[in-house]
Amino acid sequence: MLGLMIAVILFNFIAFKTNKILTAKQIAHIFAFTIAFQLSFDLYVDLKYHGYWYFTKAVDWAALPAHTILLPPVNMMFLNWYPFDQSRWRRILFIICWSAALLLYEVIALLPSPWGYFHNGWWSLGYSAVLDPILLIILLVYYKYFVK
Repeated sequence: MLGLMIAVILFNFIAFKTNKILTAKQIAHIFAFTIAFQLSFDLYVDLKYHGYWYFTKAVDWAALPAHTILLPPVNMMFLNWYPFDQSRWRRILFIICWSAALLLYEVIALLPSPWGYFHNGWWSLGYSAVLDPILLIILLVYYKYFVK
């Protein structure tokens, strides 16, 4: 639980402190999209199929911050720092670096309590390595066509 609280506070602080391009309306869009998308995905992979879970395999209040306020600021940082005006290779490298950072954070979240709060069932880092770049691209498409 300690690791989750530190991450939530740190990610939100950094996201809002370093934000240079996103307006309040855009931030609200990103938060709503991220929460809806994550909860939809977690509903199946976490709760139905137990691929991974936060704290316990059941629905619990302790996991609420992980489902609602952990990832939206990460997406804010990603969009705020994304090199929209750079070359395609620079944008691809940016997505690769962010995917690596997300995998590193997942490894940290898998540490034993009190630092870790994430648990794998059949889910593995390999699935995350494949899925993270796809999710970042979905976020970019959403931002480009619905938010910007």
